[in-house]
Amino acid sequence: MSGVTNGPALPADWASAFVDGELTIGGIPASRLAARVGGTPFFAYDRARVAGRVAALRQALPASVDLHYSLKANPMPALVGYLGRLVDGFDVASAGEMKIALDAGMAPERVGFAGPGKSDAELRQAAAAGVIVSLEGQGEPERLHEAGRAVGCRPRVMVRVNPAFDVRAGGLRMGGGPKPFGIDEEDVPALLRRVAALDLDFAGFHLYWGSQSLDAARIAEAQEQAMSAFLKLAAVAPAPPRLFNLGGGFGIPYAAGDPALDLPAAARNVAAAAARLAQQLPDARLIVELGRYLVGEAGVYVCRVLDRKVSRGEVFLVTDGGLHHHLAASGNFGQVVRRNYPVAVATRPIDGPRETATIAGRLCTPLDVLARKAELAVAAPGDLIAVFQSGAYGASASPAGFLSHGAAPEILI
Repeated sequence: MSGVTNGPALPADWASAFVDGELTIGGIPASRLAARVGGTPFFAYDRARVAGRVAALRQALPASVDLHYSLKANPMPALVGYLGRLVDGFDVASAGEMKIALDAGMAPERVGFAGPGKSDAELRQAAAAGVIVSLEGQGEPERLHEAGRAVGCRPRVMVRVNPAFDVRAGGLRMGGGPKPFGIDEEDVPALLRRVAALDLDFAGFHLYWGSQSLDAARIAEAQEQAMSAFLKLAAVAPAPPRLFNLGGGFGIPYAAGDPALDLPAAARNVAAAAARLAQQLPDARLIVELGRYLVGEAGVYVCRVLDRKVSRGEVFLVTDGGLHHHLAASGNFGQVVRRNYPVAVATRPIDGPRETATIAGRLCTPLDVLARKAELAVAAPGDLIAVFQSGAYGASASPAGFLSHGAAPEILI
């Protein structure tokens, strides 16, 4: 009995992590972890699960493909430092993330800095550090050139392409149509001429078409079109491209009915893209950039039941956690139709007495719900609640200042 109504079943590997009636994370009971971090709520990330995911990808992908981690998924410094020993590079989207990546020991030429709206100060820092800046603003080549002159170096650049093709593969579309991200594909040749005139160190192209896709066939379609765009643009590049960042888009299941991504099929797609690149540009490297797929399933958010109440026949477990720490699990302030993440009472046997209950936070909004009408072990004040699939877009993507309860600690196990 590891499932929840209106939500997904508890992942089998997490179900097996219940020992003597309590969830263990990295082999440590949840209650002991709570004591270690000074109480609840907290996020815990299991390094063995992260390493296992990277190993599975390494086994499935061709050795010629570089694997990058996107810090936007989870920039916790200890986690980034650990991943730095497992992946080939990092992708960042701010000066803060860039500092974390470099502090982790990643070589600057293996760090890509993407994102719209980079400030002049960020461009100067990126140029001085020697990271590769993905150009995605019409004025960025000139601004980066000036940044390089200010710090006395020749900046490294890629061009982020907003593709002309319609992107259907991602749960979250980051390319195709009018977008603030990247340079429209039809405008890239003119921008490349400016890159050449400014003598920027051109490294290659970046095309991030979307994220959180569970459909390997649609990922393949997007990647095939991306490679076609890359190879067409390579013909007008100011220098032979050294790097092609294909993005990633690999998703993880969150809710009932979500299938797991077919990794072998997705890897075959990447292998086909790598073979195509090797045939036409044998000196270039293909990059797959992943975030949540590497860390999402390795994380757990743990909070404590403060109160148990019944309102017109419905059981509510009111916790010290909520949307201020885990906005995505609550439904992003109602921006999406919320569906339960996998949840469990971490301090009760999963095969014991059960009931249907709603897990609510303590914020003054009806949107502060972590699970609605979920089938759970019968819980009481003091019990711990675990929200799984919480390793990505959790602590750093949530409004921790809302109602001033404070941020949740994070721990790498």
